[in-house]
Amino acid sequence: MNIADLLYNILSLIGALGLFIFGMKVMSESVQKFAGARLRKTLRAMTSNRTWGVVTGLGITGILQSSSATTVMIISFVNAGLITVEHSVGLIMGANVGTTVTAWLVSVLGMGKLSIAQLSLPILAFGFPMLFMSKDKWRWYGEAIFGFSILFIGLSFMRESMPAWQESTQLISFLQNYELQSGNWLANIGVILLFVGFGMVATFLLQSSSAAMALTLVFTANGLISFPLAAAIILGENIGTTFTANIAAIVGNVYAKRAARTHFLFNLFGVLWMILFLEPFLELIAWLSGFLFGANPMNDSAVIPLSLSLFHSLFNVINLLIFYNLVKLLVRIATWMVPSRSSEDELFSLDYIGGSLMATPELSMIEARKELVKFADLIRKAYKFIPLLITEMDDKKLESYTSKLEKYEDISDRMEMEISAYLSKLSQSDLSIEGSGRVRSMLHIANYLERIGDIYLEVSRNLSNRKQQKAYFTPEMRNSVMRLSELTSRSLDLMVKNIESEEGEGYLEEANKVERNVNTLFAELKADYINKVEKGRFRIQSGMYYADLLAEMERIADHANSISTAISKQY
Repeated sequence: MNIADLLYNILSLIGALGLFIFGMKVMSESVQKFAGARLRKTLRAMTSNRTWGVVTGLGITGILQSSSATTVMIISFVNAGLITVEHSVGLIMGANVGTTVTAWLVSVLGMGKLSIAQLSLPILAFGFPMLFMSKDKWRWYGEAIFGFSILFIGLSFMRESMPAWQESTQLISFLQNYELQSGNWLANIGVILLFVGFGMVATFLLQSSSAAMALTLVFTANGLISFPLAAAIILGENIGTTFTANIAAIVGNVYAKRAARTHFLFNLFGVLWMILFLEPFLELIAWLSGFLFGANPMNDSAVIPLSLSLFHSLFNVINLLIFYNLVKLLVRIATWMVPSRSSEDELFSLDYIGGSLMATPELSMIEARKELVKFADLIRKAYKFIPLLITEMDDKKLESYTSKLEKYEDISDRMEMEISAYLSKLSQSDLSIEGSGRVRSMLHIANYLERIGDIYLEVSRNLSNRKQQKAYFTPEMRNSVMRLSELTSRSLDLMVKNIESEEGEGYLEEANKVERNVNTLFAELKADYINKVEKGRFRIQSGMYYADLLAEMERIADHANSISTAISKQY
């Protein structure tokens, strides 16, 4: 094979592999679109019990046909504080088993006697018109069918390029030099480690263990790679698939990093024990293959893809059983690898949204929602200083309260800017009509929260000026302000509950009731104030500060209720 032919074959293989990866990406993303909400609810609901977590991770990865998509979703949930690191391990274990479904699909449908590639174009013709339908749901179905067809067309092209590779004497010679030798255990370990490294590198470069697995199966089906060497490559792919989650976790918090490291440790330790026992394990697989498929993969290359799929599945199931009760140990090691930098790391929330940690637009909305909860809680906590400014007489304490409110206002400005920038970026994604509406709603919420922070600062400065000008409130004024303040505080509590609440669990009705009570009390106090000013019972200067304070509290409650209303419209 001359250089021109070699270059042509390399480019052809890369192009076919690109088609395969593209098809898998389109299919996975479309499934996440039309089933994303249900999958996310399932993930969150099934994490408290490790067994259910394993089953859930297996099922979702089998549906998505991408362990990377599942693990990045899991890491995102840990990052957003929806699940703990320990609870994530069950899901990750299940995802490892679920990813073996891809190998079976490729082996049975792509390389068996009935190859789905022969039907890919008719299937594509069936799904193509759906891409232009107006309804999102039908368009997503079309995308899934389109991706499924392209995946097997790419696989077919890969298989067609194999005869040319079989003519490469250099490649054949290289592979033959590294075959396992009977009775030479130490040399065989070195060969196994070399091909484990190949699998790791291939998966890292392709950023898809499924694509690396498909490539391995294609090479083995044509006899280019022997069964033992292919098994070693698959072990490397098991380690390489953890790189995607670890890369995604770089911008996450300490818990996201720990979950990603736990995934790496689980796969690494599994590969290490298998390397030591690979030869007897392959003999077991060979015996099972003869029983199940009627041929020994050591002698018949045609059955190698099926035997490798069996090897991949059985290895991951045994690995799961071995480490099922060692989850706490894995988490402890991961915690040692990723120690907390400060006490702030131990807060189970994002400091600011990590824009790079987006598996899908829907998942990004979960992270944005969690960040809004944190923002709202910060605003609620800051309100406690408003009543203290009214009742406190010590100048140093008043100065301290004002300083803290200024700090909170500065934080609220930065948070609103970060969240709005993130949501604006998200709004440019391929969102459904419902998704676009939810993003707009969250933008409004972030803006309202920032406005409340501005009101706090304005109130604190007005009250500081009041103290300097000795415009004191009468006991009656203070009592009236505290009555309205209690209702305003309740409105803020309900605001946070509404943002935190799941579908159908909102507190909008109660929030609207509190808002009506605020408006009624404000109207009564305002009318009473005007009446007493006219009668000369309130000093003009004190009365102005008093009226402004009542109005600002009513505005705070009004913004809080607007947030409760906006969040309820998301469903």
